[in-house]
Amino acid sequence: MPIDDQNADVRTVLRGGTVVDGSGGKPYRADVEVTGTRITAVGTVAPGQSAEIDASGKIITPGFIDVHTHYDGQVTWAERILPSSAHGVTTVVIGNCGVGFAPCRPTDRDMLVHLMEGVEDIPEIVFTEGLPWCWESFPQYLDFLGQRRYDMDVCAYVPHAALRVYAMGERGARREPATAADRQVMRALVHEAMRAGAMGFSTSRTINHRSSDGSNTPMYQASTEELVELAMGLKDAKAGLLQVVAGFSEPRQDFEVLRAMVRASNRPLSVSLAQSHERPDDWREIMRMVEASATEGLDISAQVCGRSVGMLLGLDMSLNPFTFHPGYQALAHLPLAERLALLRRDDVRERILLEQPSTQGPANQRALARVLDLEGIYELRDPPDYEPKAEDNIASRARQQGVAPARLAYELMLRNEGSFAFMRPLHNYAERDLEVCREMLVHPLTFLGLGDGGAHCGYICDAGLPTFMLTHWTRDRPTGRLPLQDVVKTLSADGARLVGLKDRGRIAPGLKADINVIDYARLQLEVPRVAYDLPGGGRRLLQDARGYAATMVSGQLTQRDGVATGALPGALVRGAAYKAAVAD
Repeated sequence: MPIDDQNADVRTVLRGGTVVDGSGGKPYRADVEVTGTRITAVGTVAPGQSAEIDASGKIITPGFIDVHTHYDGQVTWAERILPSSAHGVTTVVIGNCGVGFAPCRPTDRDMLVHLMEGVEDIPEIVFTEGLPWCWESFPQYLDFLGQRRYDMDVCAYVPHAALRVYAMGERGARREPATAADRQVMRALVHEAMRAGAMGFSTSRTINHRSSDGSNTPMYQASTEELVELAMGLKDAKAGLLQVVAGFSEPRQDFEVLRAMVRASNRPLSVSLAQSHERPDDWREIMRMVEASATEGLDISAQVCGRSVGMLLGLDMSLNPFTFHPGYQALAHLPLAERLALLRRDDVRERILLEQPSTQGPANQRALARVLDLEGIYELRDPPDYEPKAEDNIASRARQQGVAPARLAYELMLRNEGSFAFMRPLHNYAERDLEVCREMLVHPLTFLGLGDGGAHCGYICDAGLPTFMLTHWTRDRPTGRLPLQDVVKTLSADGARLVGLKDRGRIAPGLKADINVIDYARLQLEVPRVAYDLPGGGRRLLQDARGYAATMVSGQLTQRDGVATGALPGALVRGAAYKAAVAD
């Protein structure tokens, strides 16, 4: 991994803080000395010729590691990796869910753009304007990222969809079965990517992931033989993690595919897991299969979220409760201010409230059902409450007020000059609380993930998950709180262990100086906000936080009191197979 040694002799002491070191041990009071890019002492550090940061009354933690993001495009045009860098994250892993932009021939660029547009809700113009496309192979993509600098470190998986189309051309895009020759080519490409520095291989097996035209992804329903062959690329490289999003429509059958991949490759596998509201107990069956696999010696873990997974709805977002009403659709193209003025008119309001929504296609029908279910939609208040009470849903509030639920939703939607947001939990909230998340989080075979930073820009903003974990789970939840040291370990050392990063994730001498100084008492999530700051004026949801006194990456301050310093010590991190290849 390239490390900026320009500050090799710079010494900084974080003085008098409470160290939560990432090991899971109890917090303790200590100074932390940083010299150059490394932590050089933890304990009582004598005064000397050094810069000092007063950490008294604050906690000192390792920098957080987000193992599930989609900044694949953003890292090619941006230096600040927002919103993650606003939440103490110092390392991200991109290329999750089998989608990304390499390898890619020039003729296939539009297909990958439309795939990312559909799967991750990022407008096509963002990629059209932003992607430099100065690579074809996955090693070339990493080489390009390796020339850039960021406010955090970046790691990458090689994604199945891009790799399949690169190996099979139009046949791969049409989801034709891979031949034995195709599988050999893909295995070789995975091996090549690993030796170039990929951290692993990612794929998706869920029908919920679709291209912008509604078609299934190239990798959807790929055969067990294909997936096993791709996993063997990691075995060839003797390194790497298998990252899988599985639909689990048939839990036992789907899980056998995962077991086959791990048996053949002897590589660890992390599968995304959430509670389905339609089948709320399926996740427990899947965890029993994870446990049974562990007794067999198979390294399979579940990647879970610390809160409900769902959508934000509002006038300036991709969806709202009236998106599919013809009267609203006639106004949807207008700028927010003009749309808001018309929606406030009595005649427009009454016409829309009397209409029946209209939609075509299964994807839009699913979206329609979600935005109309006011029994499952809540106001996202300030400060945000991600565990609202059951009686706080919009339909219940309307009954309490003696008004129609749709009318209340309409009036709420117009508040705050159209920036009002509804929250619609889709997973992990079947019982109308987060107890299921607690059960997942404390299981020894789970890891925290699924924040999806950089994706779903118009209706999800979960990249603030680290701040939520610290505030809600360790400080603010009335009952069932988790120990601070356990949550910090989850955010740091556990993520490092999952993806094979041995030089970070804890506060200890000799390790990389990726560190947060946090005013724990005043740490607070702010309400998500819409920004039009992506290439081509593309929209995204951002979320800020208060209470991060300082964030260090490789010993340099990247954030101070929530303000970026301008330092860019972050770089591409290449995996273990690259280091072995260089040694050869």
